[in-house]
Amino acid sequence: TRAGAKLKMASPARGNHVWVGSETGILKGINLQKKQATNYRFGDAALSRHEAVTATCWGDPYESEMYVGCLDGSVKLFSTEKGKFTESRDCREGEGPFCGLAVLDGSLITCVQSGLLKVWKDTSSENVEIQVGPGVCRMRQNPEQLHYVATGGKENCLKVWDLHQPQEPIFRAKNVRNDWLDLRVPIWDRDMQFLPGSEKIVTCTGYHQVRLYDPSSPQRRPVLEATFGEYPLTALSLTPDANAVVVGSSRGDMAVIDLRQAGRLVKCLKGFAGSIRAIQCHPALPLVASCGLDRFLRVHSLHHKRLEHKVYLKSRLNCLLLTTREKWENEDSSADLQSDVKEEEDDEIWNSMEVVATKRKAETQPCSEPQNKEPQKDKHPQKKKIRKAES
Repeated sequence: TRAGAKLKMASPARGNHVWVGSETGILKGINLQKKQATNYRFGDAALSRHEAVTATCWGDPYESEMYVGCLDGSVKLFSTEKGKFTESRDCREGEGPFCGLAVLDGSLITCVQSGLLKVWKDTSSENVEIQVGPGVCRMRQNPEQLHYVATGGKENCLKVWDLHQPQEPIFRAKNVRNDWLDLRVPIWDRDMQFLPGSEKIVTCTGYHQVRLYDPSSPQRRPVLEATFGEYPLTALSLTPDANAVVVGSSRGDMAVIDLRQAGRLVKCLKGFAGSIRAIQCHPALPLVASCGLDRFLRVHSLHHKRLEHKVYLKSRLNCLLLTTREKWENEDSSADLQSDVKEEEDDEIWNSMEVVATKRKAETQPCSEPQNKEPQKDKHPQKKKIRKAES
């Protein structure tokens, strides 16, 4: 039938709910309903940490394409419909890993740690380059006004840029006042996100601070500031109602902080064992996905604080993308969609090792021969010796 033919032609990658980039250069697609994880690689080259995935973004609003930025300066295009990488382009400009990727009018936007933000046009003469300052930790795009991007980093204050007029930032944050010892407060913006329906921007810092900026007001300092824990905050994501923000730390602490009630701590989400590298809330469902150095992908419920899904993915994880589909539970988990799961470095090592036959395996063989009875006789003297030693 036609329906059966379409089912066979459908790529299993289209059914994945979460996409995660690892330090070994592998893109991992996770189907939470089937509890399956699939590895995708570009070419047949050996795994290398020089190709670690450091940033990802969707290539179109339909989520049929994905840009994957690697540590070696290449940006690969992955098709979720075909279930494979389709092309790779060299974007080695500046120094350091990618701090963010975005798409504007079909053009790729990249930003690296050294501070070079570049818009890659069809022809090299039309490319736009912006120096946003050194030590960049994150670049984020405004989802409602795609030509606005925000940047920030270590000793690099928050800035908002208009890519149509990139000469000067349209907003440059001002550092907070000196502390009670009249010492300058250091700057270290690790992550930021635009609030929908306004010009406000929420940031988290390496000095465990959560700050809210309002470029529409004359004040360039944060209009709200809160602290959480004692360790650097590494990632954040707004909740679906945009009234709170979920932050994660380098110690593995994750919490929900209310942006309306002076940064009140709402709840803590537990279960982590390492630094959190990426957090993303679902735009409609009360779910938040996170990953980090403990090699686990976790999906928590924002309502009940319950850990809904936990998947071990073998290697340290840097970034993630969450699909915007809303009806996860109604998806057909019994569809026979087979994918070629590529083995990772751990599996290759185990497969290359010789199999050593143990006594336990010999005893549990279904066809036991008289020769297998000899090892059983050796067990009794050992037990007697142990008893004598205990006595």
